[in-house]
Amino acid sequence: MIRFTYELDEIDKAAKNIIEAANGEKIWVFQGEMGAGKTTLIKALADSLEIADSVSSPTFGIVNHYENRSGEIFYHFDFYRLEDPSEALDIGIEEYFYSGNYCWLEWAEKIVAFLPENFFLIRITTDSKTQRTLNLQHIQNAI
Repeated sequence: MIRFTYELDEIDKAAKNIIEAANGEKIWVFQGEMGAGKTTLIKALADSLEIADSVSSPTFGIVNHYENRSGEIFYHFDFYRLEDPSEALDIGIEEYFYSGNYCWLEWAEKIVAFLPENFFLIRITTDSKTQRTLNLQHIQNAI
């Protein structure tokens, strides 16, 4: 597990550290309390990965689709408003997960039964108004 602390004005540096630590993993699960900065961190990651699209939380649409300048595809999910985990199956979640494209998941604890066996876990802890701690971990054979 990798653990580091950053100030919010250093979020770009934190994003670069996450990308390096992910080591090619395509499924990224973001955990943290409401307001911890999951979407803000995803925006910084998108900037680092040269995503030209406007990045926002897909809270009402569940999934947003982005593409970077190299043609890589990114899916950004927010399962916060999901009432029943099986609703994830209705949107074809397994097809997204096994597409070979990046999948960034917020509130994945709502669909834990459908998560792939292997993913990159990013836990965000709020230390203060301006400081966060990240715990990064490769999860293998989770199911």
